[in-house]
Amino acid sequence: MESLCSSSLQAPFFSSQSTVLSKKSVSNPRTISPLMHRAKSRFELLRCTTSHSSETEAKPKETKLWGGRFEDSVTDIVEKFTESISFDKQLYKHDIMGSKAHASMLAEQGLISFSDRDSILKGLDEIERRIEAGEFVWRTDREDVHMNIEAALTDLVGEPAKKLHTARSRNDQVLTDFRLWCRDAIDRIISSIRHLQVALVKLALNNEGLIIPGYTHLQRAQPVLLQHLLLAYVEQLDRDAGRLLDCRARLNFCPLGACALAGTGLPIDRFMTSEALGFTAPMSNSIDAVSDRDFVLEFLSANSIIAVHLSRIGEEWVLWASEEFGFITPSDSVSTGSSIMPQKKNPDPMELVRGKSARVIGDLVTLLTLCKGLPLAYNRDLQEDKEPTFDSVKTITGMLEVSAEFAQNITFNDKRIQKALPAGYLDATTLADYLVKKARYFGIPFRTSHDIVGRSVALCVSKNCQLQDLSLEDMRNLSPVFDNDVYEFLGVENAVKKFSSYGSTGFACVADQLDDWAAKLEINKSTCH
Repeated sequence: MESLCSSSLQAPFFSSQSTVLSKKSVSNPRTISPLMHRAKSRFELLRCTTSHSSETEAKPKETKLWGGRFEDSVTDIVEKFTESISFDKQLYKHDIMGSKAHASMLAEQGLISFSDRDSILKGLDEIERRIEAGEFVWRTDREDVHMNIEAALTDLVGEPAKKLHTARSRNDQVLTDFRLWCRDAIDRIISSIRHLQVALVKLALNNEGLIIPGYTHLQRAQPVLLQHLLLAYVEQLDRDAGRLLDCRARLNFCPLGACALAGTGLPIDRFMTSEALGFTAPMSNSIDAVSDRDFVLEFLSANSIIAVHLSRIGEEWVLWASEEFGFITPSDSVSTGSSIMPQKKNPDPMELVRGKSARVIGDLVTLLTLCKGLPLAYNRDLQEDKEPTFDSVKTITGMLEVSAEFAQNITFNDKRIQKALPAGYLDATTLADYLVKKARYFGIPFRTSHDIVGRSVALCVSKNCQLQDLSLEDMRNLSPVFDNDVYEFLGVENAVKKFSSYGSTGFACVADQLDDWAAKLEINKSTCH
């Protein structure tokens, strides 16, 4: 019967699969007997289940740390719905940091004894050890990371632990933890950005002089150096890192001591705790301190922009790996196959980078929507700020890491690229520049030059040839300005040589850019090949 009671009722007492009692079956004892036995068993199961449920409900629950004014404990459904320990336990290290700084300040201010402080610090060290050793038991009935650690501390050291929450609310406590966590997360993401930048610069250094088609509107536009394009990604990532640094500077103010929303009348020293935790200063308005989520919105916004940049890289490389382009070949170590098509070799990591950008953007939208209608100060809605933030950080870190891995495992197909270069009249704009230079002597406006080159391209289309294949006579029929030196401007390599403006794709300009980035990222160019 014990095993029977431990089962759950899976079907109604008389299920649709029960045998229907016909006159024939009623008159047959062998038919009635199994039915009666089944009915009896189900009644016993129902009785045991009800009895077991009553015993469970009768078991007293641990009194909440905030439970003084309550006569009844919350129901299991409410407890399950409102808990956050399932996800906010990853704030444990920062919660312990904040509690240590707070306890030390309380002792210095004479609000607790130094002996109590020492007991608290020793207990917090032991709790941190247990957590990191996997020995700590996280309890849902203790709601969140703060209550779990405080209750465990009380179990360990007794009365001194009950003094730790002096002049502190969970409102300012969680914001302190969260700011510390975001600060560390920003540092990790910036490190991952730098790693990807290094991979891209090394990839550029290893492909010196390789010219590729540059695109606008996904149509061929002008010839550019591959190195120049790769450095464009590096520039984007550098702005991403800058946004994160700006965000870090703005979030680095301490809410601890703001308490629930109004501060406290106890003689605390908020500057002491702020300094101990590495913050710039305490937040100057206690209401703002416990209600602000600007720092999270800014953080997730910066992550979203990073995700968009990485998605653009992903899209470009997925296209370039296709047979239609064939510009790059990813190694087997960063490719996957098909379950049905044996020939397939897919650049899946970069497809997922493109796809996961949606998650990161979605996390930002979740937070914006969460905050848009909240009155001051703290509201329980704000418990929902953690999971999107954790997800955003985890996702963007993975996207950066796999993008760097992919960059280190691709080969550019020089011959395929060179074969593709002649199409698209990539040197047409350089030819227009040639006419502009001649205009100093012949007075040709740029728009006139543009028209002459447009008619030159049309002539090439009719002849099925490139601009450099036109004879000087053909060109002079379009404009007498053309001379023998025009051929120094035609062809993709000549065109690239003619670029000279700061930041352009000219050989000398790009070499300077590469030198700058190698110096900034501390890359030894001699190790690249």
